[in-house]
Amino acid sequence: MSESDTSESEPDAPDEGDEEAADALLFGVWETGDIAYADPSTQRYINVTPIAHTMGRHASKQFQKSEISVVERLINRLMQTDENTGKKQQTMRIVREAFEIVHEETDENPVQVLVTAVENAAPREETVRLKYGGISVPQAVDVAPQRRVDQALKFLAEGTYRGSYKSPTSAAQALATQLTGAADYDVGTYAINQKEEAERVAAAAR
Repeated sequence: MSESDTSESEPDAPDEGDEEAADALLFGVWETGDIAYADPSTQRYINVTPIAHTMGRHASKQFQKSEISVVERLINRLMQTDENTGKKQQTMRIVREAFEIVHEETDENPVQVLVTAVENAAPREETVRLKYGGISVPQAVDVAPQRRVDQALKFLAEGTYRGSYKSPTSAAQALATQLTGAADYDVGTYAINQKEEAERVAAAAR
């Protein structure tokens, strides 16, 4: 076989970089390529990638947070307490353990459970205060899709903190409870309860 024939056949071989990208798994375990979205309005802002730590590359760009993985955004939200500020490796371990618990309880991909939980916990309406001559009047407004995702992650993180602070329940177990409850739209779950409360107040202010 001539050298020209050999060179022509080489491009048919798969590129190693493409293989690595296709085989990349979140935490080395979970698939991120086949995620179903039920809410088209928030789909653009719920990004799922196998990377859980981008070293803050998005921090200097406005709204760049929506380009990083929703898993990392959840991790960052969980760090926003006095006890956990800056402890990203510890928080990543908590999320990884919570995903394992979710998988054991539901036998589903925990990344899919997280996406569903965020969609369910995202409020569609909220209330703002308008001032008319010194009088504050509540007014119901629609929530932008990006803010809906922000609020859902906030509710999930707050529910995890409330469920584990000064409690025998571990943070991983509390997070797993929030994720499974929100994914099933359980009103007893803190995240869903807060979403329902925000929409109830907004409905009364229409």
